[in-house]
Amino acid sequence: MDYQQALDYLFSQLPMFSRIGAPASGYLELFTTFFKIGLFTFGGGWAMISIIEREIVDKHHWIEREDFLDLLAISQSLPGILAVNIATAVGDKIRGGKGSVVSAAGTILPSFLIILAIAIFLTPDMIKSNRVISSIFMGIRPCVVALIVAPVITSAKAANLRWKTAGIPLVVALLITVDPGFISNPIR
Repeated sequence: MDYQQALDYLFSQLPMFSRIGAPASGYLELFTTFFKIGLFTFGGGWAMISIIEREIVDKHHWIEREDFLDLLAISQSLPGILAVNIATAVGDKIRGGKGSVVSAAGTILPSFLIILAIAIFLTPDMIKSNRVISSIFMGIRPCVVALIVAPVITSAKAANLRWKTAGIPLVVALLITVDPGFISNPIR
């Protein structure tokens, strides 16, 4: 069994990947939905989770909320970009292999275009010396934090996590921050 057959088998065993009863969405709708998601990539995949969930679960009803949590876990464990992994799986569910490519392209293209524009027009010196541009980048920081915290809270509620369980990452974060000396700190 090769890699592709193994993935096909894995996907066939999960109900979220069944195309039976999948909404009749077109390629353009997949592309535009994931392009819109891709426009808000500040902070990476985790910052996009609440936007992805709102679009594919609440708005388009392409998958159920429980299936979204499963898809999130699978997407984290696969190599690659979290949002692209989710887009690929949803595109496959809705329109097959071509839907996967269209969804992934929709997710990647905005970031590519934004980074290309920044690389062409903005130099590091220009960003540091221009108060307006520097303020824009400083203003993005709190938004990124909010975009990351929102899906954590939503996922915790959906997974029925309790304060006792939530305390584990809080204690780890505190130990990393305090740095008692016996914890390895990847940030420093």
